[in-house]
Amino acid sequence: MTNIIRAICLLLASSFAFVLQAEETERYGKQKVVYHINYNGGEASKAHLGAMRNIQNHINAVGAENIDVKVVLHGNGLSLLADAKGNEKMQTTVSSLKGQNVSFHVCNNTLRGRKISYEEDLYDVWEEDIVPSGVAELSRLQQMGYTYIKP
Repeated sequence: MTNIIRAICLLLASSFAFVLQAEETERYGKQKVVYHINYNGGEASKAHLGAMRNIQNHINAVGAENIDVKVVLHGNGLSLLADAKGNEKMQTTVSSLKGQNVSFHVCNNTLRGRKISYEEDLYDVWEEDIVPSGVAELSRLQQMGYTYIKP
């Protein structure tokens, strides 16, 4: 008899969890979001790690299958990927987000203006990650229906 009660409790608990997850998905639906980073990370990249934590929390709330996230970096924001070159925690965080289909868009104006080599100076940046202008990319993505967030 106690095995039957345990089985029923387990079934009810798993059903409840499924309903909660379905309610969250229904509540938030599909989302397209652009995160804007144009500031220094500060001591131990604290501000950048905070921004990456915001992105991860957003993914957790909505579900990776329900969200399209772009991160646009320009100006001082490129320091996020520069700091990641020598910061294992930042590397892990960036790689984890990329593994969840978060894309990082790097401003070519900043690369040229500050004489930054994306291949030598930035962590895990490829030619296809570079956009002509960070601010123009922000505008383009908003026109495409991406919600703008500046953490």
